[in-house]
Amino acid sequence: MFGWEFPPYNSGGLGVACSGLARALAKENVDILFVLPKHINIAEPSVRFLFAGIEQVAFKGVRTGLTPYRTAAEYSRWRSGEGDIYGENLFSEVLRYAALVRKLIEGEDFDIIHAHDWLSFPAGIEAKRISRKPLIVHVHATGFDQGGGEHADSRVYAIEKEGMEEADAVVAVSEYTRRMIIERYHIEEKKVHVVHNGVDVDFHTAEGGSYQNGVGPLPLKIPGYKIVLYVGRLTLQKGPDYFLRAAKRVLDENPKTFFIIAGSGDMERQMIRLAAEIGIAENVFFSGFVRGADLERLYRAADLFVLPSVSEPFGITPLESLLADTPVLISKQSGVSEVITHALKVDFWDTEEMANKIISVLRYPPLKKQLSRSGKEEAQKLTWGKAAEKCVMLYHRILAELRITN
Repeated sequence: MFGWEFPPYNSGGLGVACSGLARALAKENVDILFVLPKHINIAEPSVRFLFAGIEQVAFKGVRTGLTPYRTAAEYSRWRSGEGDIYGENLFSEVLRYAALVRKLIEGEDFDIIHAHDWLSFPAGIEAKRISRKPLIVHVHATGFDQGGGEHADSRVYAIEKEGMEEADAVVAVSEYTRRMIIERYHIEEKKVHVVHNGVDVDFHTAEGGSYQNGVGPLPLKIPGYKIVLYVGRLTLQKGPDYFLRAAKRVLDENPKTFFIIAGSGDMERQMIRLAAEIGIAENVFFSGFVRGADLERLYRAADLFVLPSVSEPFGITPLESLLADTPVLISKQSGVSEVITHALKVDFWDTEEMANKIISVLRYPPLKKQLSRSGKEEAQKLTWGKAAEKCVMLYHRILAELRITN
């Protein structure tokens, strides 16, 4: 299995998805060799803690500078202080990762190759060419998602398309993504399979963290105030600007509301400026990237979680919010909207309707309670175990077809 990040060394939801699926596959008696693009010392307690008791998951890693969703421009800025070991740009890093595959898989016995997202597709293709074993590519997001649904970097598109064409099967995290793969990349329908993401149904985190019991820079449950929460990267795909414009409308009706934005990204400065320009800076708090116990406390402190994404292949954070007893408002342009019925839904661009629905939850406690209770019941059924079962069925199907062909 090829990826590029794994909790706790992750910068977003893709690492969470890789972790959840790997854990669940191990419980299905699948032996996994997880290859990472940068070195992780498996003797570190944090890594052992994550996989305690799951001996089927082993790690290999090579030192590179890959980070999910980093644009070419962001990569260049990041690289400036890193030294000569790293490539000149993100795409050279992707190719360097693939070039190291032969050494990584020498002497390894495996039946199938599973590569997560475009950064690892070239490595997966190279592993297939060397081993002649079948390849599955797992599409968690496309270049079109990162471009707001309309445009994709031509170089990213080329790598994605080659990966999907070379693969024996393509896994999409939602019907939304499956349609995009078929329509934008022209992949055969029968080759693309939907495996919805899951969530850790026992979602909880370790003790500790800077915001425990409301201590810290964020306003956790000030009497008389409501909290609306955004968790995600601050980038075009995630729609943080629509969230702030809806916040402006909400504050016109209910000024005793705080909006917490948990995340970082290339739009962070733009969002800080926007909050100031529209006059709501005093009610908007930027926490930066939050994980672990701090993130769980934010979920539990919020009165409503909002996912305003412009183009969201799935979206695990709404499920985490529901498991923390907080109702959700989600974009209709998201894969998670396919599997959650008890959620408020809105087109990302309709900030007026987004604001109206936020106000309704804040004003009417029975609505909040019903959405929370029923939504949590749905989220509890969306396990990584179900996702793993579908993957195992696909593995067996691909291997059976290979035996028949040979």
